[in-house]
Amino acid sequence: MEVIHKIGRRKTAVARVYVSEGKGNMTVNKKDLKDYFTTATLQYKVNQPLNLTGNDNAFDVKINVYGGGITGQAEAVRLALSRAMVELDDENRSTLKPEGLLTRDPRMVERKKYGQKKARKQFQFSKR
Repeated sequence: MEVIHKIGRRKTAVARVYVSEGKGNMTVNKKDLKDYFTTATLQYKVNQPLNLTGNDNAFDVKINVYGGGITGQAEAVRLALSRAMVELDDENRSTLKPEGLLTRDPRMVERKKYGQKKARKQFQFSKR
């Protein structure tokens, strides 16, 4: 099996995932998964596609991720891993799709408008 390369995005975070056959090692930016994503919630999010498809210890995963915050990065990795699992075996799509793991979350930060303090907040209005 050759290396499968997929990209996942969330907000401003971009994750590149390289999946190859192995024993289940996961490295994120040349660090161990547990060192990079310290909380159990983030580790669960990252491992979700592998656990649902039953490929927990079947593949070595090398991840490069940048931009955004730690939660956005974890969700970007999750999307990329889900896409990799679908390319690996098309039957995985029926497992991952109902969980919403193949959908790119379109929500982004709204831009700041001129003449206002933030995207929607205005400067204080003075009647007199």
